[in-house]
Amino acid sequence: MSEHLPVFGSSDVEVLERVRVFQGFFAIDKITLRHRLYEGGWTQPFMRELFVKGRAAGVLLYDPGKDAVVLVEQFRIGMSVTDSQSAWAIELVAGFVEADETPLDMAAREVKEEAGLDISEAQFICEYYNSPGGSDERISLFYAEVDSSTAGGVHGLADENEDIRVLVLSRAEAINAIQQGSINNAMAIIALQWLQIRKLESAV
Repeated sequence: MSEHLPVFGSSDVEVLERVRVFQGFFAIDKITLRHRLYEGGWTQPFMRELFVKGRAAGVLLYDPGKDAVVLVEQFRIGMSVTDSQSAWAIELVAGFVEADETPLDMAAREVKEEAGLDISEAQFICEYYNSPGGSDERISLFYAEVDSSTAGGVHGLADENEDIRVLVLSRAEAINAIQQGSINNAMAIIALQWLQIRKLESAV
């Protein structure tokens, strides 16, 4: 086994107690656990709070004919607590995966709800944990090609308080927005950098 791969697995963690201490739009669990040590043996039992979010997925919508991406802009509470930036984030179409659907099913559903577009197929990019030090949120990223000429307007579900503006940016504009700090969330940055690397490699 490569020394760069994890040496431990799920059987090397023992959850002693798990209690739901808060349930609102999101949930928080208090977990008492212990795990194996690299030099042998186990840790003493210790406690951590876990921000419970679950599975999510995002899809990078790309128009190869126009070399443009379709993104969305919406209010985000986590960005509203500072005066130094806007509380409206420029993001990928994304959402939480329901119990009865796959991440790819969710991606297609959210593309229709948030951008008013349809996708027939999507390519898997990667899967990652957004903030594993305190949250269980696991994100699947996909890439799908669309015709951006029909993209625009305001979308979202009113009963979920969604007010989502659709943006069409050239690939160059999107990459510049990352560099300028206008696109400042991990999901969009990872997907757009993946696209940029792919384009640069194909040009060689």
